[in-house]
Amino acid sequence: MKVLVLGSGAREHALVKAVAADPEVEAVIAGPGNPGIDATAFCVPVDILDGAAVAALAAQHAVDLVVIGPEAPLVAGVADVCRSAGFPVVGPSAAAARLEGSKSFAKEVMAAAEVPTAFARVCTTLDEVAAALDALGAPHVVKDDGLAAGKGVVVTDSRDEALAHARTCLAKDGGCVVIEEFLDGPEVSLFCLSDGTSVVPLQPAQDFKRVGDGDAGPNTGGMGAYSPLDWAPATLMSDVVERIAQPTVDEMRRRGTPFVGILYVGLALTSRGPKVVEFNARLGDPDGQAVLARLETPFAQLLHAAATGGLADFPDLRWSSDAAVVVVVAASGYPVAPRTGDRITGIDAAAEVPGVVVLHAGTRRDEHGVLRSAGGRVLDVVATGNDLAKARSAAYRAVELVELEGSHHRTDIALKAARGEIAVGV
Repeated sequence: MKVLVLGSGAREHALVKAVAADPEVEAVIAGPGNPGIDATAFCVPVDILDGAAVAALAAQHAVDLVVIGPEAPLVAGVADVCRSAGFPVVGPSAAAARLEGSKSFAKEVMAAAEVPTAFARVCTTLDEVAAALDALGAPHVVKDDGLAAGKGVVVTDSRDEALAHARTCLAKDGGCVVIEEFLDGPEVSLFCLSDGTSVVPLQPAQDFKRVGDGDAGPNTGGMGAYSPLDWAPATLMSDVVERIAQPTVDEMRRRGTPFVGILYVGLALTSRGPKVVEFNARLGDPDGQAVLARLETPFAQLLHAAATGGLADFPDLRWSSDAAVVVVVAASGYPVAPRTGDRITGIDAAAEVPGVVVLHAGTRRDEHGVLRSAGGRVLDVVATGNDLAKARSAAYRAVELVELEGSHHRTDIALKAARGEIAVGV
């Protein structure tokens, strides 16, 4: 099997490594990839928002599967073009990707499918926002309706701050915001593969969105993650498939826009049971990396089954009993004003720590072949160990070996879980 993976971040680096480890895979092509991906896959420059260019690349290399990593090409309809050209694709159509591309559409689908989620109001004027904030009360949850790379949500006790974020969102063309009730309880990421009919859940993970320790500071694209969640209810995966993922997939199929790909179910485990915080239409970053680090089932074969309607007959997934912890190394100034162009060293030494893999998130090589930062989140250090404490220890030992001027990282990824300090409301 030849596989084309689209994207250039740490999520795509993890996808490439997992696909390449499948014994049925003879070659992986990445477009455009990054310096880390280049060590495993054949990287080709391509505009991943240009469906015709992507389909041409897939045809040129006669690939058997196209895997779309980021959200932007999904919303742009790249999956549609590739499917029309005859390629099996992991990634929903533009119509189905609206589950991520529009928060208000996702709420509409959840209501139709009777999926448990936060009460919400869709607003297009500041007066509507003010009324919704007052009706729902603090903490205020304000979400940009469209794509915002994981940074379109503000959760705050400050009404002024909530109004300011809403004002910024409404100023965009077709500006629209969703005001939601705040959901109590720990948040969980659960990724589900769907072939448009059947649903297969992956193991859950927990993501850390805020930039600083103790969940301080602004939201980011994600500063770390871990899996498994020993504190979560034993029935979590089956409950989410039965009450959330399968009804959503059924509703999308009923609408004539079947969801084929990876459905991210962002959950709050509230005192009244799991409720959906948001849907995404692809693997998460970095929570997806923690999950893939533990998957033992051949990944390309699983993805191919999802892309070709074969999940109902696919064998049960196999998982390592090890724990996985991901720590993101971010550039100076991230997430407000990340500095790029700084030299990165120490990756080889970090990768020699037992159980550690270093994924490239925002890197490039300059004209002299020197590795430099090229984004806000620069590296993902992924470590596995017999338990969370050992995985954390390995991850942080490796992080300390990475040298990037001004870089920062959270020091508390998976700490509460390792100490057994997380409780689910009852």
